[in-house]
Amino acid sequence: MMTDPIADMLTRIRNAALARHDRVEMPHSRLRQSVADVLKKEGFVDDVRVNEQPEAAVVGPKTLTLVLRYGRDKSSAIDGIRRVSTPGRRVYVRHDLIPRVRSGMGISILSTSRGVMTDKDARANRVGGELLCEVW
Repeated sequence: MMTDPIADMLTRIRNAALARHDRVEMPHSRLRQSVADVLKKEGFVDDVRVNEQPEAAVVGPKTLTLVLRYGRDKSSAIDGIRRVSTPGRRVYVRHDLIPRVRSGMGISILSTSRGVMTDKDARANRVGGELLCEVW
């Protein structure tokens, strides 16, 4: 049983980027897909796909595939990715206390009452929430 699926997702992305893999697959969940959609919207990944059936012929659970983005020199678009709120220590912030990541060069991803969004969107909508992770 997995106790922290978001940390598992971030670790898979970090390891795939360090190993220069083209894509990374993981089990699907709505929260993981929302975080992946934010990463795509911000330009950290090229594509997000939901596969109904894995490559095997056996019908199984959905999988989420992220196509990672690299530069011309094969440098990853994701320099760092860090989990902030954990199951043992939840971190909630108000809209005016959302920290800036790397002086605005990175993003924070928050789970709010209006859905999963970036720190910039949360400040604009004046809504706080759980600080899931930071990406730079």
